[in-house]
Amino acid sequence: MADFTWPGDQLIAAAQKGDVEATAALVTGSHPHVRRFAHSLCATPQDAEDAAQEALIILYRKIGMLRASGALASWMFRIVRNECLRRARLTLRSHGPVPDTVVPSFEDEVLQRLEAGRVATAIAALPADQRRVLILRDVQGYSGRMVADALGLSTAAMKSRLHRARAAVRQALQGAPGPLPGAGDD
Repeated sequence: MADFTWPGDQLIAAAQKGDVEATAALVTGSHPHVRRFAHSLCATPQDAEDAAQEALIILYRKIGMLRASGALASWMFRIVRNECLRRARLTLRSHGPVPDTVVPSFEDEVLQRLEAGRVATAIAALPADQRRVLILRDVQGYSGRMVADALGLSTAAMKSRLHRARAAVRQALQGAPGPLPGAGDD
């Protein structure tokens, strides 16, 4: 069975303080997750490998910029996503748009980035147990059974945490407690 856990908080804290061995171990331990992110986000396997390598280099160089050790997964996801987008834009520029391909406007790209940033912030704000379940299930795409097994939970407990995590993210994105104004007024 694959390893579902990201490096621990102590290792991250040591790397943030400049411990070279901890930083190397952090990069090694993050590698499978970063590759999985890249392969799910990038257009080609080559771009995915390149994006994963670039993200790991950024992790190595800038681990001290990470504010909370529990936010490592969401931080790496943003780095990989941005690198995949950058590579896609380079491909479009060098080859020109394919006929009948819709190229998002600058405004659309900015809005997508802002929304992705809001989602990442909402996920980072979750309690650690909910964040782990949400990332494994919704970001990394593992089955419910695999997530439950990896975290030592019953399927019911995993589903409950996932439901609470999704509800908290949804609420954070709506910007207000409760349902959206006008919802259910029909």
